[in-house]
Amino acid sequence: MTINMINKVKGNRLIQTYRKDYEFLMHKTLDYLNLHQDYMISIIFVNDRFIQNINKQYRNKDMPTDVISFALVDDSLVELEVMEELGDVFINYDAALRQAKEYQHSLRREMCFLFVHGLLHCLGYDHINKEEEKEMFELQTKILDDYISRENDA
Repeated sequence: MTINMINKVKGNRLIQTYRKDYEFLMHKTLDYLNLHQDYMISIIFVNDRFIQNINKQYRNKDMPTDVISFALVDDSLVELEVMEELGDVFINYDAALRQAKEYQHSLRREMCFLFVHGLLHCLGYDHINKEEEKEMFELQTKILDDYISRENDA
């Protein structure tokens, strides 16, 4: 399991503090989904302006978002059995700060949530319809809740 972390947020060196959390959560997610290949994913930390440009270019939405994933395989989890590189996840640090405050939980919790959300997208999960959304969001909760509290104490 390899997580490449790239920091595009100027002046913020705290990004690397999430490496252990992300490694644990990736391992937990892969175990939960019974996936045992040696996977690799890239996490790129960006700001509002950077992710807004990506959102506009690739999704025709001229506004910032909290996380965008580019999975190398979009169709199904079955294809992942022969692949090891999952894709790229762009996490908007500015949005994470706002959302942690809005949801009244820690920044660490929000950064972990955005990572798991992006990872699940790279593993073939989506939330386009209500059924998919329910499955994906329940999985996120199962992965996160016993690892990091929703309380604003961490």
